[in-house]
Amino acid sequence: MAPRATPGDPIAAFLAMLAAERGAAANTLAAYGRDLRAARKEIGDLVMADSTAIASLAEAWRDLAPSSLARKSSALRQFYGFLADEGLRSDDPSAALPRPRIRRPLPRLLGHADIAALFTLAESEAEAGEGARMLALLELLYGSGLRATELVSLPLAAVPRDAPFLMITGKGGQQRMVPVSQRASAALARWLTLRPKGGRWVFPSPRGGHLTRVRLFQLLRDLALRAGLDPEKVSPHVLRHAFATHLLEGGADLRVLQTLLGHADIATTQIYTHVDAARLVALVNSRHPLGPGMQTAPAQNTAAKVDPAASQP
Repeated sequence: MAPRATPGDPIAAFLAMLAAERGAAANTLAAYGRDLRAARKEIGDLVMADSTAIASLAEAWRDLAPSSLARKSSALRQFYGFLADEGLRSDDPSAALPRPRIRRPLPRLLGHADIAALFTLAESEAEAGEGARMLALLELLYGSGLRATELVSLPLAAVPRDAPFLMITGKGGQQRMVPVSQRASAALARWLTLRPKGGRWVFPSPRGGHLTRVRLFQLLRDLALRAGLDPEKVSPHVLRHAFATHLLEGGADLRVLQTLLGHADIATTQIYTHVDAARLVALVNSRHPLGPGMQTAPAQNTAAKVDPAASQP
């Protein structure tokens, strides 16, 4: 049966379904919307497209990075699944789309010395309003592992007066409680006394609304440059990675880390076990029975064995 036309905008209906039924994050909805509208511009009506048209779309994408190709293909597959669920198609032309294998890259890291340099400068500039804001932002990125979007859109209502926690609304509208250290609480309290009055955001923008992710990125890059670090290596996401990796180095449990980071799947959190490879190798060498630090034990045990013949009269 050929697909039948649908009134209205099917892309908008699909995105509304993702938001309402699957709790898709705003960034995901925006990316899928861009991908689907670009595909529609390339081949015309997506609802009526056949496998030949979809194959031509895959050919047009052949030079894309694997991660971009995977996202675009995923958007279309889910879109055609939605059309099938709605009874608008009985076939699925997205089988013609490629399935690139994505190797998850290891996150970029900042060492302890780099983190110390950032905090030393931020603390020295924290008396003024913008400096106090920068220190509070830095403390919550590295001290609590917040995502950039979670941080800039943090409402005042999420900051309790008498508890060392923040109530964070993360991806897909999922809520979690994030602990805040004493030093982060102090930095946040200082900023709240200097913060412009009015509005509902912890980090308001002078132009209205809250601080943007782009502006947060710029502030961090500027701080890194003044601290003598390569600004290309510093970003909100890199500080979140540093939070996770340094917690693992300190012995944090992976499940606890999953909760703190707001990961829906433990597999996402497990990437940090690959990052901390040096510590794991040292652990094996020092603790494993065949490691360099334990090699004398088997020999000593063998030497201690008693010859049964020597005990006979």
